[in-house]
Amino acid sequence: MGEKEKGVKGCGAFLAHKIGWAPLVRLSMANSRPHPVSFLLGSLIVSLLVGSAYYWIIVASFLKPDPGFVGCRPDSEGSWSIGIYYGKSPLSLSPIELQQNRINANSSAWPVANPVLTCKTLSVVGYPSNFVADPFLYVQDNNLYMFFESKSTLTMKGDIGVARSTDQGATWEFLGIALTENWHLSYPFVFNYQNQIYMMPEGNKKGELRLYRATKFPLEWKLEKVLIKKPLIDASMVQYDGFYWLFASDFTRPGTEKNAELEIWYSRSPLGPWLQHKKNPIYKADKSLGARNAGRLFIYGGSLYRPGQDCGSTYGKRVRLYKVEKLTKDEYKEVPVELGFEMPRKGRNAWNGNRYHHFDAQQLQSGDWIAVMDGDRVPSGDVTWRFLIGCFCFSFAVSMTAFLGFIRGILKSVSTSSYCLVLFRRNESGTFRSYPRFNLKWRKFFNGAYKSRYYLREKMNPNSWLGMLVFCIFSLVGLAFVCMGVQFLYGGNGAEQAYSYKGQYSKFTMVTMTYEARLWNLKLYVKHYSRCESVQEIVVVWNKGAPPDPSEFDSAVPVRIRVEKVNSLNNRFKPDPLIKTRAVFELDDDIMMTCNDVEKGFRVWRENPKKIVGFYPRLIDGDPLLYRNERYARGKNRYNLILTGAAFMDSQFAFNKYWSEEAREGRDFVHKNFNCEDLLMNFLYANSSYSNSDYGRTVEYVHPAWAIDTSKLSSAAISRNTQKHYDIRTKCLAKFKEIYGPLPIEKLEFGTRQDKWDK
Repeated sequence: MGEKEKGVKGCGAFLAHKIGWAPLVRLSMANSRPHPVSFLLGSLIVSLLVGSAYYWIIVASFLKPDPGFVGCRPDSEGSWSIGIYYGKSPLSLSPIELQQNRINANSSAWPVANPVLTCKTLSVVGYPSNFVADPFLYVQDNNLYMFFESKSTLTMKGDIGVARSTDQGATWEFLGIALTENWHLSYPFVFNYQNQIYMMPEGNKKGELRLYRATKFPLEWKLEKVLIKKPLIDASMVQYDGFYWLFASDFTRPGTEKNAELEIWYSRSPLGPWLQHKKNPIYKADKSLGARNAGRLFIYGGSLYRPGQDCGSTYGKRVRLYKVEKLTKDEYKEVPVELGFEMPRKGRNAWNGNRYHHFDAQQLQSGDWIAVMDGDRVPSGDVTWRFLIGCFCFSFAVSMTAFLGFIRGILKSVSTSSYCLVLFRRNESGTFRSYPRFNLKWRKFFNGAYKSRYYLREKMNPNSWLGMLVFCIFSLVGLAFVCMGVQFLYGGNGAEQAYSYKGQYSKFTMVTMTYEARLWNLKLYVKHYSRCESVQEIVVVWNKGAPPDPSEFDSAVPVRIRVEKVNSLNNRFKPDPLIKTRAVFELDDDIMMTCNDVEKGFRVWRENPKKIVGFYPRLIDGDPLLYRNERYARGKNRYNLILTGAAFMDSQFAFNKYWSEEAREGRDFVHKNFNCEDLLMNFLYANSSYSNSDYGRTVEYVHPAWAIDTSKLSSAAISRNTQKHYDIRTKCLAKFKEIYGPLPIEKLEFGTRQDKWDK
C-alpha cells in the first residue's frame, strides 16, 4: 500500500465530508480496525435495543389497554376523580369502602370503593372527559345530586356535569352536562333559595361572577344575573348571623400572589347587591395556608367552618379546615382545626394519593354526614415535567453513548500519522497552498490530535482493567438514562391505577401464610403489596414461632397477624369473620409481582366472582393423573387448574367449603403430607354447583408480566426438592380423585380473552 493510500486512511475522519460515508466505511473495514463511527453507531444501536427491551419487560406491563373511547387523556392539570365519605360528624369521616352497609347488590364485589366517579364514567356514555373535579352535593328527598367540573377532551375547557345517586352514594348515574359556556367553567356551587335552585359556577375567564337558575332541574339552567363584575375564583356562599357571606379570591389585583389571597363580600340576599368587606383582602398570606377556598362553608355545632386549599408545593395539594371565630362587616378571624380525614399512605398508587383539593359536606335526614372530595394521583403539570425529564434523559444517554463510542473508536483506530501531513504538503491541488495560514492551522490540528490520542491511550487503555472499568461505568450510566427516559416518556404517569368493573372500584384482602424463619421475606412482601391500590388489609396466617408485632411492618394498610395453634397448610383457608371484603387474594409470601398485575387479576375475578382466578396455571390430565409444571400446560395450550398460592377467590364460599364436613378427609390428607391444599381447593370448586354453572369453567388465568420467587434467596423454602414435591402432588391427585371423583373442568385455551391478559 502506498503512502498516499495510508495518508488517506489516516485522515479518514477529516475527509468523510468530502468523499461520503460509503468510502469511509470501506476504508475502515479495509484497515480491519474499528472506526470511531462504527463504535458510535454500535453504541447507539445497543442503547436502542436496551431501551426497547426495558419498555417491553417493565414499562409495557404497567400500561393500560386502550379503553376504546376518546377520553381520560393525560392532562397537565391532573387526573382528578371524586370520592365519597361518611361519618357522624363532618370532622370525622371515613371513605365508602369502610362502610359495611354501603354494598351495591349489582356489583360482583364488595365493598364499593372510592373513587365513585371518574373521567371514564362520562367517557363511556359519550361525554369524553379528561378528569372530574370540584364536586358539590345537592340533597333532594332520598336522592343525591352531584355537580362537578368535567374537563372536556374535545374542547379542553371545563363544563358542569351532574350525576345522581339513589342509594346514598354507593352508585352514581351520570345524567349529562348541566351547563356549558364558551369559556371554562368549574366550581359549581349549588344552593336553594326561596324554593328555587341556583348555581354559581366559577367562570373567571368571562371576568364576572354569574348566577344561574334551574328551569328544569338538574339539566336545564338559565342566566339569572351577574352578581359581581370581577373575575372571582372559587366563590362559596353561606348564610350566617343575619347576612349572606360570599368568600372568593381575585388574583387580578396588582401584586397579588396566586392562591394566597381571599376576599369577603356580604349581602342581605344571595341575589345581591353585594358589598365588600372593609378589610379586603382579608387573607393575604403564604399560599400553603389555605387562602383559596376548597369547597362549601358549613355550620356544625353552632360554629362556622371554612375549607381552604394548601397550594404550597403544588396546586391543590390538600384541604385545610378553619373554624371562623369572628365574622362581621368590620372583622374576620379564623383558626385552623383538624379536618378529621386520614391522609392516604399509598402515594401515587392511591386515587387521591398526591392531591385532594375540594371538600363539600352535607347533613342527611338521618343526622349523619356525607361528604364528597376530589383527589388526584399526580401533581399539577406532571405530564409536562415527565416529558421534559424523559427528553433530557434520552438526550443525555445519547450524548454519553455517542461520546463513549467515539472515544473508544479513536483509541482503537489507525493513528493520525505523518502521512496525513504529507498528503496536505504534496498532494493537495493548490487550494491549501493559496491559503498558507489555513494549511498551517490544519497541520497544527492534526499534530494536536495525534498527541492527544496517545495521551488518552496511555491514560485510558481500553485493554487495561482500569480502561475497561471506566468504559463499563460510562456504559451502565448511559443505559440507566435510556431506561429512565423510556419510563418517563412511555410509562404513563407512573401510578398503579386500579381497574374498574362496570364503572366501579372495590377492595380485597390479601392472605398469606408464613412462619418465623421467613420474617425478612414477609417484611418485603408487606411493604410492596400494601401500596397496591385495591388492597384493604393484609392478613398474615402465622403457623410457627414467635409472631411479630404489626408495628414492625412498613405498611400502607392494616396488617393483622392471625396466630395458629397447629402448624398446618389448612390454616390458609380457615374461615375468618374479621375479613370484611368478598374477595381474598391468597398469595405466598415468596412471590413478588407488580401491583398492576395484581389489579388485572382482581379485575378478572370481579368479572368471574364464582371462579378461582390466578397467575399459575396447570394442566391435569392422563390416567393416572400426573402433576406437571406450567411448561407442560403451555405445550398442550390448555389448562384446567389454578394454583391457589397466587389466586383470587370468594372468601365466604371458598373458606366455608374448604372447612366443611365434605372436605374433612381431604384436609386430613393435606395435613399429613403438608402439601396439596391448593389442589384440594380446585377439586372442591370443580365439584360445586356454586362455581360449576358456567359449563365447567371454574378457573381463570391471568399472565403476569413478571414474577420473582424470593424463596430462592433463602434456605427457608417450603419445597426445594422439586421432584419430591411433584411426586407428593401426584399422590394427592390420585387421592382426591378417589374421594371426589375426576376433575370435571373444561380444559381452557390460553389467549382467549379479548384483552389477551391470559396469553
